[in-house]
Amino acid sequence: MKRFECRIFAVLYAASSLFLVTRIFAEENGGNWFESLSHVPFEYNAEDAYVGSGDVQRGPNKKVSDFDENDSIVHLVFTPRTQLGVLRIGAEWERFSFGLPDHAALPDTLQSVSLVMGLDMQFSDSIIVRAEGQPGVYDTEFDNLGYDNFNLPFLIGGTYIYSPNVQLVLGVSVDVERKYPVIPAAGIRWKIASQWLLDAVLPTPRLQFEMSKAVSLYVGANVKQTSYRVDDDFGNANGIPRLNHAILTYSEVRTGGGFDWKISPIVTFTGEVGYQPYRNFDFYRADVRYHQDGGAPYGMISLHSAF
Repeated sequence: MKRFECRIFAVLYAASSLFLVTRIFAEENGGNWFESLSHVPFEYNAEDAYVGSGDVQRGPNKKVSDFDENDSIVHLVFTPRTQLGVLRIGAEWERFSFGLPDHAALPDTLQSVSLVMGLDMQFSDSIIVRAEGQPGVYDTEFDNLGYDNFNLPFLIGGTYIYSPNVQLVLGVSVDVERKYPVIPAAGIRWKIASQWLLDAVLPTPRLQFEMSKAVSLYVGANVKQTSYRVDDDFGNANGIPRLNHAILTYSEVRTGGGFDWKISPIVTFTGEVGYQPYRNFDFYRADVRYHQDGGAPYGMISLHSAF
């Protein structure tokens, strides 16, 4: 059952990764999307989330209890326009920090530093395609880095603008370090009414209500999954030698509600609170998995700017 659960989550996260790079296509201005980007040379996002005390378990007697989590992200991408389309060139840093008890067979830090290299292409008024990769280092403490700490997940996705109110998303996600390296996905963005928007596009599907031009409320979820390489002696230090230099896939789902506040036309502040019902630490190649055994509350704030 746990293997089946991991497979379902892999499909879900592959879709989320894909839609993270394609959701920008599904905007109300439809075929004029490139015109809207022509005056925006870069985008910036800073985010921090705190998850309260929770538990994970491996088998009936191996449990890690009462540890919290902090997830920080900084994302900066330049978007110059060229004859081929809109380039996306930048970088991203993400760090998970866990307040683990002593002798837990899990790393207390997971972090990545990657480039963002992509291209947005418009083939017609209705079809827009994005190809994007994030080559970088996916590790724990960035100690003793080697070629196998490097990974290049990439995505190819597109949007079909059916009407100004309905856009369809389709594509594929590729990651050679993932248990299922190639996974397709699909989604929809539908403006139900003047103030209501159903954004069924991962990794942050939501139902949104626009209170005013400056403030929107929403309920939804956030799906996250990333693979990391642990230290050379991690397994020996924790009594499981096969975990030395192993690949760990960390997955989680957050569900909650929040608000978007447009401080200015180019700056948006977001606040969110909710519950984390799913978390999984999976050394899938070594057949060692710690799965959620009790959820935890969380809070998140972020600042997004587009210039």
